[in-house]
Amino acid sequence: MSEFDVIIVGAGAAGFMAAIEAGKCRKSVLLLDHAEKPAQKIRISGGGRCNFTNLHTDPSKFISKNPHFCKSALSRYTQYDFINLVDSYGIKWHEKNPEDGLGQLFCDGSSQEIIDMLIAEADKANVEVRLGTEVKTVAKHSSGFTLGLEDENLNCAKLVIATGGKSIPKMGATGWAYDIARQFGLDVISPEPALVPLTFGGAVLDMTKDLTGVSLNTTISAGGVSFKEGMVFTHRGLSGPSILQISSYWNEGQSITVNMAPNENMFDWLRNERQDNPKQSLSRVLGKQIPARLCEKLFPAKDLLSNIADFSNDRLDEISAKISEWSVLPQGTEGYRTAEVTKGGINTDELSSKTMECKKVPGLYFIGEAVDVTGWLGGYNFQWAWSSGWAAGQAVCQK
Repeated sequence: MSEFDVIIVGAGAAGFMAAIEAGKCRKSVLLLDHAEKPAQKIRISGGGRCNFTNLHTDPSKFISKNPHFCKSALSRYTQYDFINLVDSYGIKWHEKNPEDGLGQLFCDGSSQEIIDMLIAEADKANVEVRLGTEVKTVAKHSSGFTLGLEDENLNCAKLVIATGGKSIPKMGATGWAYDIARQFGLDVISPEPALVPLTFGGAVLDMTKDLTGVSLNTTISAGGVSFKEGMVFTHRGLSGPSILQISSYWNEGQSITVNMAPNENMFDWLRNERQDNPKQSLSRVLGKQIPARLCEKLFPAKDLLSNIADFSNDRLDEISAKISEWSVLPQGTEGYRTAEVTKGGINTDELSSKTMECKKVPGLYFIGEAVDVTGWLGGYNFQWAWSSGWAAGQAVCQK
């Protein structure tokens, strides 16, 4: 039976970071994953360029039953610490659309550069990596844990679970981390798809189907939260960054409000257009703010063909509201199939915010997406993976 100081299950962002830190302090470390290739989510992230962190990372950008839980890890291993690691490998990166102030950092080249960096760091720390290895059973004993594989058992003093959530099952995602948590009597907050497109039915779905591919900048609001980013119509409903963001806050039965001209007070703007360009058609005027195909779906043809001078203030107010306060009721989400992350997970009340160790089960740690900490779109979830993995890796070194 093979013996290790630390076994980490899950060779993704959080798992690699924990393994690297544990290996640096001369612990014998094994990193396992059931997939044949490591870090599959890193590979596909950011359109293949890996949105590896965000300049604006702070606790306010994360959702959790306990919003204070993430503070310790994020403050001790920051976005700048990871940027320094990336820089040390000569990986070129850029901030996407810096004029938008969203702080999203991407590789200039490929996400494979980040994966290669993590593999190199793990190799330097003498971490053993085994892929295509499924853990069948986990048992606790007086000196640690025994992991049952297909054809052998492994022992370790410390066990770190970094297998993520249920999002993108085609990449091998499962609820295994939650199963292990429940096995040891830990509370799991019901997992839900997050950062996911919203779906619709009825007339709204008919409209979005006809507009598939049309995109525009919007501000989306729900539950007192708003995001100003792009939105795109799809054959199932609505997607794009602003929709993905609001999906993490949206609850079933709740409407969302879409402002399709977020940079203007539409009522005032329309009155100015009526004064300055009275003989222009409503279609031509509105085309300055929103796509023509969208105008055709929102307003009757006879109105679009009429001159804007023909519209009273009351009618302009109605038109303005249709554009700035379009309220629609989602039917649901596209689910884990397209969700970028999983909201919910292991209740943070069960863990130490400093070490990520279970309070009830000494020597057992949960990190990354498996934990009830969910970041906004734009590199925040990767930073949580780096930070929580680092915290657990540091902790196993100290015991």
